[in-house]
Amino acid sequence: YPIALEAVQKLDALFAIERDINGKSPAERLAVRQELSAPLMAELHKWLNAQLARISRNHDLAKAINYMLRRWDAFTRFLSDGKVCLSNNAAERSLRCVPLGRKSWLFCGSDRGGQRAAVAYSLILTCRLNNVDPQAWLAYVLARIADHPVSRLDELLPWNWKAAQVALAA
Repeated sequence: YPIALEAVQKLDALFAIERDINGKSPAERLAVRQELSAPLMAELHKWLNAQLARISRNHDLAKAINYMLRRWDAFTRFLSDGKVCLSNNAAERSLRCVPLGRKSWLFCGSDRGGQRAAVAYSLILTCRLNNVDPQAWLAYVLARIADHPVSRLDELLPWNWKAAQVALAA
């Protein structure tokens, strides 16, 4: 479909901007997004609504466009926070091991056990995404969490812990 091809091209322009700012600080990413991505997103929103008016509401493309427009606030969140990624591909790749080993994880034993396993996977994969050794981070956190003030739990997050370890080593 020509409409789908044009939509992919418009989205690819956003991903090209993201590739250029990958690795920069959140503040730098936010500034570039506000300057370059925000106008593209406004144009995309307008374009999607125009396309939706042109095609049958039962068409597969209309369903896809409606899906995106209903989630527009979530999709555009990256425009207001330099730490947010345009896509969740990295998180999905990290969690690919979960469905692959589903039959092996019968140890969960209950819904609550499954929820605890999900929390553990999330913590471990967050460490990996932030280049933090999960075992070292978990050992550090478990040794200190009982005495750590609740109001300062954010200090124990993997990215904050890593920065503190680097500062300590220096």
